[in-house]
Amino acid sequence: MSVGHGTMRFMRTISGAVARRMALAAQGFTTPRPDVTPTRRHLNRVLDQIQLLQLDSVNVAVRAHYAPLFARLGPYPRELVDHAAWVNTSRKPRLLVEYWAHAACLLPIDDWPLLRHQMRDRERRYLERADSVANTAPHLAEDVLAVVKEHGPIGAGAIEEALGAGAERPRGAGKAPGGWWNRSDVKLVCEWLFATGELTTGSRRSFERLYDLPERVLPASALSAPEIDRATATRELIARSATALGVATEPDLRDYYRLSPADSRQAVAELVAEGLLEPVRVRGWQDKAYLRPGAKMPRAVTGRALLCPFDPLIWERARTERIFGFHYRIEIYVPEPKRVFGYYVFPFLLDGELVARVDLKADRAAGVLRVHGAFAEPGADLPRVIVELAAELRSFAEWLGLSGVAVAERGDLAAGLAAVS
Repeated sequence: MSVGHGTMRFMRTISGAVARRMALAAQGFTTPRPDVTPTRRHLNRVLDQIQLLQLDSVNVAVRAHYAPLFARLGPYPRELVDHAAWVNTSRKPRLLVEYWAHAACLLPIDDWPLLRHQMRDRERRYLERADSVANTAPHLAEDVLAVVKEHGPIGAGAIEEALGAGAERPRGAGKAPGGWWNRSDVKLVCEWLFATGELTTGSRRSFERLYDLPERVLPASALSAPEIDRATATRELIARSATALGVATEPDLRDYYRLSPADSRQAVAELVAEGLLEPVRVRGWQDKAYLRPGAKMPRAVTGRALLCPFDPLIWERARTERIFGFHYRIEIYVPEPKRVFGYYVFPFLLDGELVARVDLKADRAAGVLRVHGAFAEPGADLPRVIVELAAELRSFAEWLGLSGVAVAERGDLAAGLAAVS
């Protein structure tokens, strides 16, 4: 039994297969890829579904914030993301802003007011640390802000130069004569000001964050929006998580924006009481799940996609295993002799199932997409997987501006892929 609108009702039970298809629909994998070159309209459609794009510095194949859009749209101009995130014109206003969510992410600018309470939390926690730069070098933040105001958008290294940085000093030594600061202190203060919302990313250069003042980056509507209290903001973020996930446990919902357990549980309970979340049981899941009324329950899922390790469909590994029966761990930090599948492995989605995984590297010097290893999941239809995966790898390589695909010998799919690549 569950409670909704003040009345008692039976809790629905759905199968694991239905839950999997709901998750895929919510993440955009039942929407056909466009048969034209994707535009800003298609970008907005995907963002309405997945809500955010995770950033990551690894560039072995393609940076993480570009890959989820390729998985859902197919080949698209990467400038779509660059302009939406780091360029603002009257004709095409900036759509995205950087902040901490699931991790460092690109989020819709309209979400900025929802994150203010998190900015204050980070500021408070930082100030409470006796060894923080805010306490050991209290004037450095003011100096950094002054430099950014004069020169921004600007990177941390250039800020150091503007402050006269160059001498390494013991932490806690404060300001040296002539304004010379410890290099690590400057970077720490930049990141603290970013976390508290006093700085944001004006642009990026070779993925280096160039800091700027929010009032020069964000529209007045975001900066002047009324204060949103913590409970209201958390409810809205949980509702967005539910939209993005389709069906999810409370820990799943909380993880999408990395909310606190207490805040998340309260928000889920309130959304259930308001009829904005429906509790359900999913066969095979230990915990109760939740979905938004009207969430899509497709009868079938077709199509294919390469999923980077930071795709929101699979970034929570326990959920990935629960939904797909797919045990997935990123092995970047595993010593090479101990890696099972490879350094940067993309799961391959085919007709609603994770059927294979490929270890990919964009060899830009040689102009090829290297498949260091290709492995089928147990029970996969090998001939069909090979054909579909080969086609997707060719499309991926072409999108990256590479001339072809080179397949190494590792994995049970390798020989078949090499024969058709």
